[in-house]
Amino acid sequence: MARTKDTGADHRPATDRKPEPAFARPEASATPEASARPEASRTPEASAAPAVPATSQASADSAAPGASAATPTEGPAAATESPAASADPRASGAIPPAVTLLPAPGAPVVTERADAARNRRKILDAAARIVAEVGPEAVTMNQVAHASGIGVGTVYRRFGDVAQLLWALLDDRERQFQEAYLSGPPPLGPGAPDDERLRAFLDALVDRIIEQRELLLAAQAAAPSARYTSGAYLAMHTHVAMLLSRLRPETHPALLAHLLLAPFSPSLMHHLSVERALSAEELKAGVDALLNLGG
Repeated sequence: MARTKDTGADHRPATDRKPEPAFARPEASATPEASARPEASRTPEASAAPAVPATSQASADSAAPGASAATPTEGPAAATESPAASADPRASGAIPPAVTLLPAPGAPVVTERADAARNRRKILDAAARIVAEVGPEAVTMNQVAHASGIGVGTVYRRFGDVAQLLWALLDDRERQFQEAYLSGPPPLGPGAPDDERLRAFLDALVDRIIEQRELLLAAQAAAPSARYTSGAYLAMHTHVAMLLSRLRPETHPALLAHLLLAPFSPSLMHHLSVERALSAEELKAGVDALLNLGG
């Protein structure tokens, strides 16, 4: 098939649309951009542990009260995890369809051309700079095209509209975060004691939320309950429950994981970091003190 040359012309109406609200359509999370990202880019260890990556809907919530959570292992031991931990509970209807930031498990692998991957990276980097400088409400497709040096027609074809572009931006950063705690270097990744990994994860989560605070807050406002059924949250919950099950096997790790992640709600983090003007280091120190309360 002949390739169509991108003239950079804007094929949309002359007046660029404003993203108000930026996350009005939760279904936009399944973006063409997310689906186009090659699965081969995922790390071998992450691919080997299907219960942990954000695309998985597996959760330690299914464990009975008082029992140890069904949690995955990471690193080389991933191949030995139990079938129950790696099964996708959506197949049995245990978890309803959820709003996720990442493509569903089993999605076909799509190879992305090198030039297309470079353009996607430029567009996402430009959008991230705009959000950091002036906030998500100021993002327009024309502005992103100008900042990235990519034709506005290409920006529209890759992401559709501002809402889908912002979801893709969240998805991109979430992938980086997951790779870091699933297969990155210790203490955040495998190889460190469980207590050090847990503290490193919560510290990194503070930075993660503050970095994209406005985007995450807008996503929460659009669909408040979606936070707890999203692939990103379930992946974090499973990871924390796994660490807790080894640190405190006599407890209910699935419940404790929810309670430990509760303070990381975007709305609370916004209140603490913006309205109360607490720094990231102060927030990390508070989380550390909270962990120490358990003895």
